[in-house]
Amino acid sequence: MNFLRLALFVPSLLTAQTVSPGFDHFYSLEYEPAIAIFEKEISARPNEAAGYNHLAQAILYREMDRAGALESELVTGNNPFLSRGKIVASPVEQKRFDEAIAKAIALSEARLSANPKDVDAVYLLSVAHGLQANYNFLVRKLWRESLKEFTLSRKLSMQVTQADPKRIDAYLVQGVHDYIVGSLPFTWKLLGFLIGFRGDKDGGLRTVEMVAAKGDKNKFDAMIALAVAYRRERQTEKAVPLLTELIRIFPRNYLFRLELVQMYGDLGQKDDALAVLARMDQLKRDGAPGFKTLPAGKIQYARGNLLFWYRDYSGAIENLSKVTASTANLDVNTAMNGWMRLGQAYDLLGKRSQAVAAYQQAVNAAPESDAGRESKRYLNSPYRRPASL
Repeated sequence: MNFLRLALFVPSLLTAQTVSPGFDHFYSLEYEPAIAIFEKEISARPNEAAGYNHLAQAILYREMDRAGALESELVTGNNPFLSRGKIVASPVEQKRFDEAIAKAIALSEARLSANPKDVDAVYLLSVAHGLQANYNFLVRKLWRESLKEFTLSRKLSMQVTQADPKRIDAYLVQGVHDYIVGSLPFTWKLLGFLIGFRGDKDGGLRTVEMVAAKGDKNKFDAMIALAVAYRRERQTEKAVPLLTELIRIFPRNYLFRLELVQMYGDLGQKDDALAVLARMDQLKRDGAPGFKTLPAGKIQYARGNLLFWYRDYSGAIENLSKVTASTANLDVNTAMNGWMRLGQAYDLLGKRSQAVAAYQQAVNAAPESDAGRESKRYLNSPYRRPASL
């Protein structure tokens, strides 16, 4: 689930074997109750940095969820680490995040001033700078500042593992950083704060695999990061068991299931993908936790998109028409991609007037979105599907 993008996987400070109530909500996409629990944690232990990191992480992911940025369809271009659309957060929420991170950093640094060998404080500081990197990247759209913060987070995590090599969780930031830097264009690697870090995609993956297998607090984050990376590296078959296990542990998280649909689609397992969607339909009809309030359009879009790639354009149109018929409860990402994909399906069936009408809806609703800009091109030139797709 690219709700994930690799840069997002900073340590989350939970115990994998016994998930705390706050992080059970967090990994189930239930951010309001997660935030409420983390705020109580801060009230009970106001001088501990961990609670502020927890709160900041939940605030960030809630904003991503609202924008539809937790889903992999937002990945565009040849290097998705540098082509992310900006998430719009209110000034109030930005201030709330900034205050939480500032407090986490201040408390961690105070502990280090008292005891420079406090490994736990270094770890907490690494977490805070990793979260700051994510926020700079996704909300403030500050690429260089984000990489700089992420590199600092990595350096701090290295201090942790040098002091305690058996602290497996601290290797996650290092593995993700190696993978990301190894994926960057050469010119980006010339930035001063990246000097000394060449990056190593394969080595980074191996490190994340180690955390997924042997980690404690970061086991789930490592599993999610691997699923993202495996798909990006066209090793999709390795991601399926990871997602299946995450679904078992967090059954209320619908995004794991949607990502599994895409994985099966990539592998040519259409029937398996449709079976996952059918199960989601049933869970919604049954009012299951995590699915009762899930907009039907999310499932319909996933089915329509799947059928589109399998060249069942009539089936795609049937589902995508339902998506676009009622977009009020949908995030902008799903709604705009629904309009654009509908237009493309019409174009491929030679129904040009319907295609133009769909593209125009995407342009009118969100002209600066990725789907809006792409749809604008199709207003003058019909979509033609590349032979390789």
